[in-house]
Amino acid sequence: MYRFYAIFIGILITIMVTFNGTLDGYLGNYLSILVIHLVGLTAIAGILIFKKIKPVFKKDVPLYLYSGGAIGVLLVLANNISFSTLGASLTLALGVFGQLILSSAIDHYGLMGMDTYKFHKKKIIGFGIILVGIIIMTIY
Repeated sequence: MYRFYAIFIGILITIMVTFNGTLDGYLGNYLSILVIHLVGLTAIAGILIFKKIKPVFKKDVPLYLYSGGAIGVLLVLANNISFSTLGASLTLALGVFGQLILSSAIDHYGLMGMDTYKFHKKKIIGFGIILVGIIIMTIY
């Protein structure tokens, strides 16, 4: 079931990047990012109200973990800039490749408090195939 969710996430990210990049063409970088995040804030606030969930902020949460929102803004900005030049498929392919590299390092070293999952050399073959695919996408 979790693999289905992961595929579904990929589909949603593709739709999101496409919509965000297109909105950027109409509104520009900064206004589109503001609108995107205001819509997200409104959506989650509506869900919390509908489900009658009261947000509770715990005191023992490290402050740096709240930086995800700022990283999200940078992510949308970088996606929007890339989308207008590279298109959806290359933007997403390069983004996924970047995720693979960093997530492999996080897994291998147990960074950011994560469990350790050692990197196996066999994965290099998969990384190579993906890289060749991205190079072919870039050329053609």
